[in-house]
Amino acid sequence: MPTVLISDDEPNIRRMVGALLAGEGYEVLETPNGAEALMRVREGEPDIVLLDLMMPGEYDGMETLAKLREIAPDLPVIMMSGRAGLEDAVAATKLGAFNFLEKPLTPEGVILAVASALDLRQTRRVARALRRELGLAGDMVGASTAMDEVRRMISRVAPTDARVLITGESGTGKELVASAIHDSSPRRDKPFVRVNCAAIPRDLVESEMFGHERGAFTGATQTRVGRFELAHNGTLFLDEVGDLGAEAQAKLLRAIEAKEIQRVGGNKVIRADVRIIAATNHDLVRAVRAGAFREDLYFRLNVIPLAIPPLRERDGDVLALVDHFSEQFLQRTGQAKPRWRSDALQLLADYPWPGNVRELANIVERLAILHPGAEISGQQVEDVLIVDRDLRRPGADQLPQSTSRGQGVPLTEALDTFERSVIARAIADAGGNIADAARRLSTDRPNLYRRMRRLGIDAQRV
Repeated sequence: MPTVLISDDEPNIRRMVGALLAGEGYEVLETPNGAEALMRVREGEPDIVLLDLMMPGEYDGMETLAKLREIAPDLPVIMMSGRAGLEDAVAATKLGAFNFLEKPLTPEGVILAVASALDLRQTRRVARALRRELGLAGDMVGASTAMDEVRRMISRVAPTDARVLITGESGTGKELVASAIHDSSPRRDKPFVRVNCAAIPRDLVESEMFGHERGAFTGATQTRVGRFELAHNGTLFLDEVGDLGAEAQAKLLRAIEAKEIQRVGGNKVIRADVRIIAATNHDLVRAVRAGAFREDLYFRLNVIPLAIPPLRERDGDVLALVDHFSEQFLQRTGQAKPRWRSDALQLLADYPWPGNVRELANIVERLAILHPGAEISGQQVEDVLIVDRDLRRPGADQLPQSTSRGQGVPLTEALDTFERSVIARAIADAGGNIADAARRLSTDRPNLYRRMRRLGIDAQRV
């Protein structure tokens, strides 16, 4: 049974609205002021809150709404008032109110508003579950000082529309941080659209970003909506923005400044209200100095810089992440979680994790698949870590010098060995992302897949 909390200093309003909603099958809770409403929400979050704008006491309706957004960001709040103006309604909406009802209330208006709010609540729960399955739930795991600072920055920048530039090594979780910012922002109910700038062929960047009209170029058999349009009123996440070419940088800058775009082959100006969050593992300051990245675009993107620490600098977080990824494996597959012996955990805690959180997640999943529900020993951890170290150690791509009989290695075999090693290292560095690996190798995905099949390379095993 859905629960509705009514917070109003007028007993008659609480009684009449409560009776109406109870008759519709809702469980009703009541409070006469904002402080008690906050206490009730902390004790057990209801599904919906009906909140009066003008209330006596420590918190009025607007202050209570702001506090509710902090402690329960996904909770739909419907504001009520008999003396509010347009300015109050706009302010409440900016603070995250779902709806604004004017008194005297009508039964139809209350029932419709509550039903719509409940639909929103359920949609948010489904979306959160889906994002969790996709690994985009925004769960910031770890209690290290470094991660506490990241959380503080997220809480400060999320309520604003400021552009954020997330920096950090590959595999540190930059997309997760971008998702967490979006989920805590006023745009949380609007689209979160990701663009992997490194994976888009340079001649298709404009089409991907801004869309194209039918017949705009060879192969454009139908109109396509670009990422800016898809993200309208939401958040556009530009991952690996440092890999954009000079022409694409110029067009991105114009779109950010003008807040409008044109599809390729089209004349219509399209309004694009998007919040930009960008991420890169490149040193953009050095790229600007080298002339590889536009200085004006860098300053547009770098309004709020947010640096993500590498895993080796997050003291104590490895073990928390091991438990988190083990639980994710259970939720995703239904198989029992592995049990980690102390020597296994110690090895994981001491490893430098050059691939950061992504590498740790892959290692935990690999061991969970190989030993479901079993006890994981230090030796079993050592075995999989050795594989990862071999892919990264200096000289791993050197050619074999001779066979066991002292004879020279056939040229074809030597070249295959070298190529296999180079491709495996690129895939490992890209965290299994074949498009990213292809970019690192200056080739395209179809060609890389053909070479992988010929050489017997399994990306999942790498």
